[in-house]
Amino acid sequence: MLNAPRVSIQVQSIYIESQSIPEEQRYVFAYTITVRNLGRHNVQLLRRYWLITNSNGHQTEVQGEGVVGEQPLIVPAGEFHYTSGAILETPMGTMQGHYEMIDHHGEPFQVPIPVFRLALPTLIN
Repeated sequence: MLNAPRVSIQVQSIYIESQSIPEEQRYVFAYTITVRNLGRHNVQLLRRYWLITNSNGHQTEVQGEGVVGEQPLIVPAGEFHYTSGAILETPMGTMQGHYEMIDHHGEPFQVPIPVFRLALPTLIN
């Protein structure tokens, strides 16, 4: 698409110690994503795709409709925030993926979600 809408993605992740059980290889992480519409027209997020990789190299794919039960319409200069989570069997891993969106003409486009790290704070130097 020549004039694809401009959308930015910002991610912050945190370790949820209270829900994790390291002795059982259960490490819980939350991530907050901000989707910003930098264009001049509305855009709508329809689907998500995630590739989650733990530090052993095990990969899990997750895809589905919308995010947190919504398919948000994002107005120009607007943003949509949501928080979700992931459970890993290792204390560190990564996530990456893309959103499938449509522009104001109903034309589909993809927005890549750059790789981000899920890690215990003690493992980050």
